[in-house]
Amino acid sequence: MTTPLPPSLSIDKHWMQQALLLAKEAAYLGEVPVGAIVVYNERIVGRGYNQPITRCDPSAHAEIQALRAAAITMHNYRLTGCTLYVTIEPCTMCVGALIHSRIERLVYGACEPKAGAVESQSRLLEAPYFNHHINVSSGVCADECSRQVTQFFAEKRRVQKQIKKTLK
Repeated sequence: MTTPLPPSLSIDKHWMQQALLLAKEAAYLGEVPVGAIVVYNERIVGRGYNQPITRCDPSAHAEIQALRAAAITMHNYRLTGCTLYVTIEPCTMCVGALIHSRIERLVYGACEPKAGAVESQSRLLEAPYFNHHINVSSGVCADECSRQVTQFFAEKRRVQKQIKKTLK
């Protein structure tokens, strides 16, 4: 299902950099650093970053936030002709939302080995029962996307270790 990087790699990298900036916003709030944008006709129509803790909402993933914002901008929940850029491979919930939104293309940075639902754990977009097909490109700025998450969790572990040490 995953296709090689498209000829427009420099454009994809440009948009992924915008998603990475949003992921930093999530990290600043103590959320897992994932950022997403929806692009239509070379302009951003939706932005989002992980906010389940901040919003007390388990569905407030970056992709969902970006899709919601794009739907409002486009005055339609069907986002035909749009591309979603996200720093980390989407989970099952987000893949479902992408299908229902009729997003045309998904571009993501790093794989999510524990819960990725595009290629890592399950390949939901290859399921024959869906009535919509999404073109997928992966690996755009993958090292930077992966590093952002890895550093976030390393820092969390460091702080937790320090707290435990202090409490002894």
